[in-house]
Amino acid sequence: MFKGHPKALYALALANTGERFGYYTMLAVFALFLRANFGLDAGVASIIYSTFLGLVYFMPLFGGILADKFGYGKMVTTGISIMFIGYLLLSLPLGGDTVAMIAMLGALLFISIGTGLFKGNLQVMVGNLYDDPQYADKRDSAFSLFYMAINIGALFAPTAAVAIKNWAENSLGFSGNDAYHFSFAVACVALIISMAIYFACRQWYRHVEGGKKGDKGAAAVVEDNLTPAETKARIVALCLVFAVVIFFWMAFHQNGLTLTFFADEFTVKEAFGLQSMAFSVWNLVVVIVAVYAAFSLFQSEGSKGKLISGAVLVASVGYLIYKGMNVGDAQVAVNAPIFQQFNPFYVVALTPVSLAIFGALAKRGKEPSAPRKIAYGMLVAAIGFAIMAVGSQGLLTPNEQAEAVKAGAEVPLASANWLILTYLVLSFAELLLSPMGISFVSKVAPPKYKGMMMGGWFVATAIGNMLVAVGGLLWGGISLTVVWSVFIVLCLLSALFMFVMMKRLESATK
Repeated sequence: MFKGHPKALYALALANTGERFGYYTMLAVFALFLRANFGLDAGVASIIYSTFLGLVYFMPLFGGILADKFGYGKMVTTGISIMFIGYLLLSLPLGGDTVAMIAMLGALLFISIGTGLFKGNLQVMVGNLYDDPQYADKRDSAFSLFYMAINIGALFAPTAAVAIKNWAENSLGFSGNDAYHFSFAVACVALIISMAIYFACRQWYRHVEGGKKGDKGAAAVVEDNLTPAETKARIVALCLVFAVVIFFWMAFHQNGLTLTFFADEFTVKEAFGLQSMAFSVWNLVVVIVAVYAAFSLFQSEGSKGKLISGAVLVASVGYLIYKGMNVGDAQVAVNAPIFQQFNPFYVVALTPVSLAIFGALAKRGKEPSAPRKIAYGMLVAAIGFAIMAVGSQGLLTPNEQAEAVKAGAEVPLASANWLILTYLVLSFAELLLSPMGISFVSKVAPPKYKGMMMGGWFVATAIGNMLVAVGGLLWGGISLTVVWSVFIVLCLLSALFMFVMMKRLESATK
């Protein structure tokens, strides 16, 4: 799984891990912060939240265009510096008045611009590593590993966000609103670590940064031998994929909005017994260690490697069994943001499973193409929201729930297991769609437009993120089953469109 890749991949992945840890720590509590600090209702908070997500993913288009001219490395280092300014401003506890709102919006703009320069161009550099024929056949697995590294950062983010906020509130005496800013400050520290990793290892990937003196922009990294017709066909194929992924991200990023609202308003606030183990990030880490040890045990060629892997596997499983046998009637409080740890956990844990499955299919010549994997991902996402529709049966509407709680009435609540299962299914969908989509862009994009096309992928993501607000606007007097059904229908229609256009999409990869 890890063999045969250039060491530059791991350095770039680690640099991205730190940045993503900071971003997702901030994002884990951001929607709740908007409502608590500024007294916004769900609809207004949703618009701010989704607009920010949209900008974060729209700005890579401009970052890509600039990188095609001036170089990917230069844009990456500029972007991470601008991001730092934004997170620093967001970390200041300025209260909840108009000045504080303006400062927060300014911080979000800095973060969006900086991410636009950093995110897409770092991924183009990863793709450029695999333009080398020596590594070309490992492009998909490389982006799966890169994506896994992103989710390692995201895995610890919700726990860190909640723990740091609680520490500031309970130990340092800050008010609940001001305590949120300590969670935001984590991103500043994470960016410093990312910068240190990037510059320390820069000699490994300087050759794919572009923008060297004498180059015609960063596109000179790879020679462009395509005809105008081939270039047009590839761009059209990419735009078709971009159109579809809009609706995936619109649905998927409900995790920070309506799925978080569901966790906050409709989910049981305590977990007992074995279920309580799932809400400790360290237990999840042990599960991940066990999964990777199991794969290493079967893939190691030497007896020493097998022995070490076996020992780690036995120790990990033994620890989990011990914890399970002694958990008793343990009860843990369940905070809404903590549910966001399950998606990155599943992604990290399932990446080796995904690589093993597609690796086995590749050996038989039956591995699905990247566009086909994307279509399957849309179908799986529809199943995820179908689970939410089933789990919401018998619950009140959000408005009815709020009125009942205000009146002190007893209200029906859903088991946390519905959200845990939904995140599992949505993570399967994400693994089929996101890393494969990025790999598809890096492979199909005409060399002289690589930065812009990677930016196009993020523009599609941005539009989807802006449409995330639809979920928040529906969150009120409408049945929850209807809310989830909107996303089911959109995912199914997107999958159908992909299958209809499959021949055209697959021909672009040849």
